[in-house]
Amino acid sequence: MLLSLLLPGCASPPEQEQKPNVIFLLIDDQRNTSLGCAGHPLIKTPVIDDLASEGVRFSNAFVTTSICAASRASIFTGMHERTHQFTFNTKPLSQAYLQTSYPVLLRESGYYTGFIGKFGVEVEGYQPHELFDNFRALGRWMYFKKQQDGSERHITELMGDYAGDFLKNVPDGEPFCLSLSFNASHAEDADKENHYPWPKAVDGMYDDMEIPDPRLFDPAIYDAHPDFLKNSMNRDRYYWRWDTPEKYQKNMRAYFRMISGIDKVIGRIRDELKKNGQDENTIIIYMGDNGYYMGDRGFAGKWSHYEESLRVPLIIYDPRLHEEQRGKVKEEMALNIDVPSTILDMCGVDIPQQYEGRNLFPIVEGEDISDWRTDFFCEHLMETPTIPKWEGIRDERYVYARYFEQDPAYEFLHDLEADPDQLMNYVTDPEYSSILETMRIRSDELKSKYKSNRTGEQL
Repeated sequence: MLLSLLLPGCASPPEQEQKPNVIFLLIDDQRNTSLGCAGHPLIKTPVIDDLASEGVRFSNAFVTTSICAASRASIFTGMHERTHQFTFNTKPLSQAYLQTSYPVLLRESGYYTGFIGKFGVEVEGYQPHELFDNFRALGRWMYFKKQQDGSERHITELMGDYAGDFLKNVPDGEPFCLSLSFNASHAEDADKENHYPWPKAVDGMYDDMEIPDPRLFDPAIYDAHPDFLKNSMNRDRYYWRWDTPEKYQKNMRAYFRMISGIDKVIGRIRDELKKNGQDENTIIIYMGDNGYYMGDRGFAGKWSHYEESLRVPLIIYDPRLHEEQRGKVKEEMALNIDVPSTILDMCGVDIPQQYEGRNLFPIVEGEDISDWRTDFFCEHLMETPTIPKWEGIRDERYVYARYFEQDPAYEFLHDLEADPDQLMNYVTDPEYSSILETMRIRSDELKSKYKSNRTGEQL
C-alpha cells in the first residue's frame, strides 16, 4: 500500500509529544453487514464491535473497484484504478506512485513500518520487502502452514503471531505503522470441499445455527439480469459455494468462522498493545478490500455494480478521541482511497497532491464538513472474459453503471430511495430521463478526470 507536491492546510491532530502509532487491518471479501456492530444477527465479532463502540464506524463506506488487486493498489496510492492502472494481468504498479504511498512517506518521516499478510500488488522497481522495515508475506494456498515442529497453523493465527513479534521489537522511541492484510475471509478457490478453512480456535462456532437464505434469494432476481451477467464469473462461483441448501449452510458457517477467527486475532493484538504499553497511542483502522455476494441475486464473488459488491466495513479507533465522539456512526461517504490520506494526516505527514481520496480524520473528530462528497466514481477494468468491464457513479440516491464493452453498451440506473434493493432498472423509464442524462455526464466527467499519469490517456 504503498514522494511530490503536497497539499497545504490539511487538518492535523493536536500537537503531542508522541506521534501516534497506526495498525491498519484490511480484510479480504467482507461486505459492510458482516459484523455484529453493523447489526448482523448471527455473526460474532466482539473485539471488532468494541473498536466500533470506542471509535467511529462509517455506515456508508465503499470501494471504488471491487476486486482485491485494484482495491489494494488504490489503498497504497490513494488513486482510482483508472489512474494507477493496476489490477490482475496488468503491468506492475508504477514506481512513481509507490514513492508517494503511505508506508513509504511514513517511513521517510521516521516511522518504523511493517507489513504482514497478503500483499496482492506487483510493484515496479522494488521488491515488496524493500518498502517496509519489516515485511512478512503470507499467501492463501494453503491456509494451514506446516510449522517446524510438524504441526499446522492457520495463516490468520500466524498473522497474530507475527504482529506480536513486530510490536515487541519496535525500536525504542520510534512510532510505528503496521499494515495487516488478511487472506481471510477469501475462499480457498482450489478446494471446493473445504472452501472456507477456518482457524482451529473457532472450531464448532455456528454449528447449532440455521443460516437464513439470502434476502435477495428469489430466482426471479437472477433471471431478470442480462445474459452477460447471468453468464459471468458471479454465476460460475455461485455454483462453487451457494447453489444447494447443504452447500450454502456448510459454507456460510465456515465463512462466519473465518471472520470470527480474524476477530480473535485482533483481540490478541489489542492484548499485546496493552501489555507493551502501546495501547493508549495506537490508532486501529479496520476495513474490507471489497464487498461480497453470499448467494444474493444468484451471485457469488464481487466485481459488479450492486451495493453488496461495493459496500465494505470501515471502523477507525483512535484512543486520543474525546469521549463524546466515541461510538458514533457516521453517514458520510467514505472510500478505500480515503485511507492513505487519513493515515498520513493522523500521523502529521503532508498528503500528496495527487491523492484522489479525502481525509476522514476531521469527520472522526466530529467536524461538520460542508463540502463533503455526495457521489463517487466506481469501475471495474480487469481484462477477463467472465467479468464484464463497467464504469459509473454512485451518489446519495442514484446508482448509474455502464457496461461499456457490451454491444451496444448496457446501462443500469437504480433509484435507492424508491428501490433500495436495486431490483428495477430505470434506464428506459421516461420519468428518469433527465436523471439518466445527468448521471451519464457525471460519469464521463470523472472518467476524464481520473486518467493515468503513466500514459497521459484514460483507459
